[in-house]
Amino acid sequence: MYICNLHSFFMSFKIFNGSTCGKLTDSICNLLDISKGDCTVERFADGEIKIKINEHVRDKVVFIIQSITSTKTNSVNDSLMELYLMIRTMKRASAQKVIVIIPYFGYSRQDRKTEPRVPISASDIAMMLETAGADRVVSLELHCGQIQGFFRDIPCDNIYTSCLLADALIKDQQLKNIDLSNMVVVSPDAGGVSRARSFKQMLSIAGVETDFAIIVKERDTHGQLNNMNLVGNVQQKDIIIVDDICDTAGTLLKAIDELKTYGANKIYACITHPVFSSTAIEKINNNKNIEKMYVTDTIEMKKQDEFNIIHQVSSAELISKVIHIFVNGGSLNSLFISELPIQTI
Repeated sequence: MYICNLHSFFMSFKIFNGSTCGKLTDSICNLLDISKGDCTVERFADGEIKIKINEHVRDKVVFIIQSITSTKTNSVNDSLMELYLMIRTMKRASAQKVIVIIPYFGYSRQDRKTEPRVPISASDIAMMLETAGADRVVSLELHCGQIQGFFRDIPCDNIYTSCLLADALIKDQQLKNIDLSNMVVVSPDAGGVSRARSFKQMLSIAGVETDFAIIVKERDTHGQLNNMNLVGNVQQKDIIIVDDICDTAGTLLKAIDELKTYGANKIYACITHPVFSSTAIEKINNNKNIEKMYVTDTIEMKKQDEFNIIHQVSSAELISKVIHIFVNGGSLNSLFISELPIQTI
């Protein structure tokens, strides 16, 4: 249990969740040793969302934890509308402050105009959350860090997950399941270079020095992937592909095939957000060139028994520390310099 000095603050803040982060929120509340807020999310007969907060929140600081993603019963849009209505309900119930924690920020991939007459959806969602009355937004591993700038009047914090995934690799190394002495960290595209470098830095802090490589994508005028070019040496090396999202797994598996043509040995993947749309899980499990995939629980797993090579890493402790910092008036800078225990080998 992550023991926090929170009992003196218990009467002043509460943690609620929507339908996408129930298990994660339970783990967070257990770590903080507090009870989860009582909230009911239901549907009217026509599918409209009905929110009911079953306890008073007047003058309290309210944390709402909700990923903008699909579930077995909800679409991405349902999850977003749930979040919007929960924020509005809290504000109408006279909550002192509403801090929204979005482990996975859906719509973040549309962060710029790539062709005429298309939305910048990430900016529009930011505007929507501000209009709803959110006082602060926190997300894990935003697809693009500049999304923070789409929030004009409230802070938006981007919490990196490199420390979580690097720690998982270190622990597997200690269990003799992985040899980190011959590793190359690979970014599957130019946009993810800073993310992959951060991961490489986390390994370096733990005493593991790795090389670095980038896969550069070439697309046609319609945005279709034409070619992949590797910058860096991976021949006879073990690989760690680092990315933020795995949706259909198409880009990941193409990157794996490309690395194999350049002579890579064992290939591992560290992905923050396991969206896993369509047949992604089946394709990953059937691919013989990937040894293991590490993901976080920003999105709840749907079919745990099918995850033969996928290992889920909990983000509950990281989010618990974020909440602890907000409640006690600390600085998030401690998270950016990685206070999480990465075990040195």
